[in-house]
Formats: sequence, structure tokens, C-alpha cells
Amino acid sequence: MIELRKDPIVKRWVIISSERSKRPIDFKKVVEEPETFFCPFDYGNEYSTPPEVLAFREPSSKPNSSGWWLRVVPNKFPALSTEHELKKQGYGIYDQMSGYGYHEVIIETPEHNTSLAKMPESQIREIMWAYVKRFQEIRKDRNIKYIQIFKNKGREAGATLSHPHSQLIATPIVPITIRSEIEGAKSYYDFRERCVFCDIISQELSEKVRVVFRTSEFVVIEPYASRFPYETWILPIKHSHDFGSIETKPPLVEDLAKAVSIIAKKFEKKIDDPPFNLVIHTAPFIEGLEHYYHWHIEIIPRLTNIAGFEWGTGFNINHIAPEQACADLSE
Repeated sequence: MIELRKDPIVKRWVIISSERSKRPIDFKKVVEEPETFFCPFDYGNEYSTPPEVLAFREPSSKPNSSGWWLRVVPNKFPALSTEHELKKQGYGIYDQMSGYGYHEVIIETPEHNTSLAKMPESQIREIMWAYVKRFQEIRKDRNIKYIQIFKNKGREAGATLSHPHSQLIATPIVPITIRSEIEGAKSYYDFRERCVFCDIISQELSEKVRVVFRTSEFVVIEPYASRFPYETWILPIKHSHDFGSIETKPPLVEDLAKAVSIIAKKFEKKIDDPPFNLVIHTAPFIEGLEHYYHWHIEIIPRLTNIAGFEWGTGFNINHIAPEQACADLSE
């Protein structure tokens, strides 16, 4: 079966081409060679990173020394930096501004050879807390409009070091992907006076064909118009536009860690622990989004390549229908 499906949020079309479907075992993962070089994120190498801005460590230990189980440090080679004063200017028909922003690395564990799938849930909970704490601290900067928290796992997903880590980049503008989601969500809300994400959650929980699992606070789905094989979303069941709001709700942080732990283990068992990108989509720091935007996490396993048709048209061709992906992950 071949179908075109339309994303109800950003109105993006995708091609679901089950005729070209591959079972999970058919995807060939590139085997990465073990790293033999010095890793600056390893336990005992704290001197090799910029000074930490946050650390979860033993009370008797000193900053930038051993005794930690999670550290957050500025990126040594930042995409953006607060060393630049924020300046905006025009250049003919073009716009530009100085490279103001934040770029930080969350070193998730002292253990080099591990992954989310192998970590205890308690450690993943600490990672979620680090995300929230840095998110809430950086948002105090009035120049910042958006904070993107993301994780690249594996070289095919863009990771340059295999030591488990995530990143945070805070920008003085709202990225176009988030702006497109906001515009789509507002259009839906203006017409129906409901959150499109909440309606998606309601329909998916009712139909159950694309729900991988749910916890008490989150639902994990294969979205209807999935762009990639085994694309997975984690959504809070109760409406919330702001990822940072979970700081005051520890049970949500704990439940989110549970959801991330479960899906990571499913990826490892069912699709051979693939490279993936994990990104948190949250509302930017502008007024009036609380009724129609809904924060969520998107996880994209890197099992296929984007080729000429996709780049040329904006269409994605997905060889695995989300219903099949859900069945595979739910077995």
C-alpha cells in the first residue's frame, strides 16, 4: 500500500510507501569502531572541559573534579556564545545579527561505554533534572527566545563523541520549525478552540493502533504522518506548553524518565539500538501560546538517508507505516 498522509499540525505531506517496507532486521546499522583516543568527558578528565555550570556530585567533592555523576559544561567549540553582544542589523535585503546565545553539553554519566537503554532509570531522571534546571536558568536571559535541548546518539546522528551526552543551544530567535508548529497549532485552535496536540492524544488513545505505550503522565506514539521509520513522539497527556513547568512537578520528571527509559530499551531490543536524534519541542518565550501549543519530545532513529527527492520537494518517503512500527515496538 502507498499513501500520502498530511500532518495535522504543520500541514506537511509524507509518503508512506509500505510497498518498499523493510522489517526491523533488514536495516543495516553501521558498526562504529571503538574509540581509542582521549575522551574529555570521561571521569577524571574534568580539567579538559570548560568549568562546569551545573553538576550533580558528592557533597564533599570540589567543582571540576571527580565525585560527580552528571556535569553540564559550556561547549568548547560553541555554535553561539554570550561573549558576543547581541546586535541586529540589515544588509540590503538581508538580515543578520551577532552570534549571541548559549551552547552547553550535558555529560550524562561518568561511564563511557553505556547508553540510555543501559542506564538505570534513576540516572535518566537526573538527566531530565539537568535539562530542566539549565532550561529554567537560561530563560532568565531576556535576549533568549528559544532553548533547544537535543541528543545525538551515534556518528550517523551527528555525535562526534560516543560518551553519552546531550546538548543545549539557546537562540535569540524562534527557529522556523517551531514557528511552523506554532502557526499550525494556532490555526487549528482558532477554528476548533482546541489544542491540536490534545486532539491527537485523544484520538491515538482511542484508536490504539499507533500507541506504543503510555505511563501515568505521558503517551508514546508513532505519529500518523511519520517522516521516518520508527519516528516516535513522547507527549504529556495533560495539556502543557512549557517544558520548564515540570520543574515544580517532580512526579512528571520521574514519569518522563520512565518513558524515555522504556522507549530506549525498545529501540535497543527491536531495532538494534540505532543511532538517533532526540529533540525537545517547547514553546518559545513569547506571550499567548499557553492554550494551543503543547510541548513534546521527538525521537528520530537514523535508519534511512534523505536523498534527492526529499531535499528537492520537502516530501519524506517513509518505508515503514507508523501502525507497523507501533506493532514492531509493542511486541
